Amino acid sequence: MSDISPNLVYLVLLLAALAGYFFTAFRRHPARSLQQIMVWALIVLGLVAVFGMWGDIRKSFVPQQSVMTDGRIEAPLGPDGHYYLTAEVNGVPVRFVVDTGASDIVLTRRDAERAGIDTAGLAFIGSANTANGTVATAPVRIETMDLGPIHDRNLRAVVNRGEMDTSLMGMSYLTRFARVEFDRDRLVLTR
Repeated sequence: MSDISPNLVYLVLLLAALAGYFFTAFRRHPARSLQQIMVWALIVLGLVAVFGMWGDIRKSFVPQQSVMTDGRIEAPLGPDGHYYLTAEVNGVPVRFVVDTGASDIVLTRRDAERAGIDTAGLAFIGSANTANGTVATAPVRIETMDLGPIHDRNLRAVVNRGEMDTSLMGMSYLTRFARVEFDRDRLVLTR
C-alpha cells in the first residue's frame, strides 16, 4: 500500500492541474477547449488499447521461436501463414522458413556467403522444381548447424541459383527429429 500512495498522490495532483488548466481555458474558448479535451481523450484511449493488446501485436509482427529444455523447439505461425526458425549455420544466424515440400536444406546465395561458403566457385549441377519453375542448385556441406541446444555437423544442403528471400528448412533436416507436430498456430519439433 505504501508504494501506491505516492503514485496516487502524484496522479491526483496531475489530474487537478490538468482540470484547472482546462477549466480556465474552457471559460475563455469553450469550443477549442472541448476539441482539445476530445483529442487528448482519444490519444489516451489509443495508448490504453495499444498497451492492452501489446502481447498480441508483438506476436503478430515479431514471432519468436521458443527453445524448451527437454529437446523441444516451438515456433509460432507467422503472419504470412509460414513457420520460421533461426538456426546458426557455421556460427552465423540464418532465418529459415520451414518447408515440408522441400527435400533439402536450401540456402539463399546471400545466406550461404554469410555462412562462409564460397558461392563464386559453386557448380550448379543440380536442379529443383519449385512453384516458380525449375531452378539450378549447387550441392554444399554445412559444417555446423545449431538450432537452440540441438547441434548437427556435416549436413548436406544446396544453394539456390534463383532469387529467394529466405532459406528453406526442408525434409532432410526435419526428419532428424523424432516428432514434427503442427498444433494449431505453432510448430513443435522434438528430438
